[in-house]
Amino acid sequence: MTSNSGQTGSEAASAAARTLTDPNATEEEKAAAASALSQAPESQGETGSEAASASSRTLSDPERGDAEKSAAASALSQSPEDPEGK
Repeated sequence: MTSNSGQTGSEAASAAARTLTDPNATEEEKAAAASALSQAPESQGETGSEAASASSRTLSDPERGDAEKSAAASALSQSPEDPEGK
């Protein structure tokens, strides 16, 4: 499997932290935010398939704000690349 070396930047990590503490954030938003935080420079994690799916749904939801979409995009940027190029 090809590896993606991207990491969550400080602004995206801050947005993700705000999302995690937002009582109005959905479970999908919180999953994307948690995944983004797991990609912070101190972490060695990768975004899993469930978090990637939640992130994708967050990005395509027109009612989601910039902070949620930033965290979701960051999480997706750390998804493992498909070894078959799909």
